[in-house]
Amino acid sequence: MGKVFVLAPDSFKESMTAKEVCEAMELGIKRAIPDATCIHVPMADGGEGTVQSLVDATGGTFIEKEVTGPLGTPVKAVYGILGDGKTAVIEMAQASGIQYVTKETKNPLITTTFGTGELIRDCMDKGITDIILGIGGSATNDGGSGMAAALGYQFLDQDGNRLPQGGGALGKLATIDTSRVHPKLKDVKIIVASDVTNPLCGKKGASRVFGPQKGATPEMVEILDENLRHYAEVIKTQLGKDVLDVPGAGAAGGLGAGLLAFTKSTMKKGIEIVIEYTNLKEKLQKADYCFTGEGGIDFQTKFGKTPYGVAKLAKRVNPEMKVIALAGHIGKDVEVLYEEGFDAIFGIVPGAAELETLLKQGRENVTRTAESVARLLR
Repeated sequence: MGKVFVLAPDSFKESMTAKEVCEAMELGIKRAIPDATCIHVPMADGGEGTVQSLVDATGGTFIEKEVTGPLGTPVKAVYGILGDGKTAVIEMAQASGIQYVTKETKNPLITTTFGTGELIRDCMDKGITDIILGIGGSATNDGGSGMAAALGYQFLDQDGNRLPQGGGALGKLATIDTSRVHPKLKDVKIIVASDVTNPLCGKKGASRVFGPQKGATPEMVEILDENLRHYAEVIKTQLGKDVLDVPGAGAAGGLGAGLLAFTKSTMKKGIEIVIEYTNLKEKLQKADYCFTGEGGIDFQTKFGKTPYGVAKLAKRVNPEMKVIALAGHIGKDVEVLYEEGFDAIFGIVPGAAELETLLKQGRENVTRTAESVARLLR
């Protein structure tokens, strides 16, 4: 019987999805070892590409929905329903991402996560009971109040008027009215994929650390930080939940805090969620070799990136298994990864060329490199 290869790469950004990397790897391996068995497990780390990878890995479907973008204008967002039919996977950036604002329009005082809430609501209306929600790449700093508003929570000032959307209005919050919350919300479990451990407020909080890249001036940072602190106090007093200093509460402009306060949420590292939902551990038990990889690999890979998570798990399953990584670009101090479960790391680039050309040639470069490695293993 031929050797078994588990192929568990991340996407190569702007070049190939993780599924396409698996296909290119298999083509190369089978040129060298025709009777090899290749098990495809397209991976991601909870950020961009997670919906694609989990839908591909489980034979799920994509749903496109028009929702409210961060500036209040309509945008088209895509989310996935996994092969089990009851789990959805959402990237908040699809609805509320930084790509929807420009240098001129970005303003975290007014940007909203309302569209992310609309996606959650759409899942509930379809009978979904579990949601995986990746919360990177936001244009927002509203503490998840927009998301909660889309689910039926009402944020009122002292005169009983609804607050405008955005983090700039939260300083006037007096009452959180829960009387119109979506009835299915209590039955839905949300797993939040986030590798960010920042608290909601303070020196390492959402506004100070991430606010400036979303367009916050130093004055805005102070206002937003103060407003989120007030918001957390009202949540604690009225809902009995203390979200101020929870690690990860500051992720995506405080969306982490909003999810913990207004939904049944738990936070987990993105790569751990993807490993669980793709059944990677079970698949590795049958493998002789594991191939992983992504667009760029360097010393930072060991801080929770996909290839690191895959290598660690492969060695736990079988310390003798060879773990081989392919990368479009090999960066600084990559040697540290050899102590972290990697047996070899190969660059796929054949020679000097324009980046645009290399991105286009990604597939053939992965195939050629995988074939060379497989010849060596043979």
